[in-house]
Amino acid sequence: MAVLPAVDCIFCQLIGEGTAHWVAREAEACAFTPLNPLAPGHTLVVPTSHYAGVFDTPPEVLAKSMALVQRVAAAMRTTLGATGVNILSASGPGSEQSVPHLHFHVVPRWEDDGISTWPTGVSSHHPTADPRTQLADALR
Repeated sequence: MAVLPAVDCIFCQLIGEGTAHWVAREAEACAFTPLNPLAPGHTLVVPTSHYAGVFDTPPEVLAKSMALVQRVAAAMRTTLGATGVNILSASGPGSEQSVPHLHFHVVPRWEDDGISTWPTGVSSHHPTADPRTQLADALR
């Protein structure tokens, strides 16, 4: 089921207007370069339909988006000589999500490239129960 674009969503506007710097455009997902790339070739992959985040995206749309993420990452390795990639995504208000449209940053990486995309701190949240047990129980 297609979801209508969100009027106030910058990614929906870019997709609708066709004004992004496109890397790939497919029926279910597209890829374009961000305004402020972290590295040469940094690419955003987004579903073409509006979904706020991973929690409300149907599995089949998520799968199509991730398939494009994988193809973009492979192209970064073969054409840019990247020796690795970071795939970054945030969903929900507690995650520092900047645009409420599911998106994946695919950042090409090279040895000693001078950036770090890995968190350097540890969460200060203290759960009242064992998270592993809670998650395992929820997934049974």
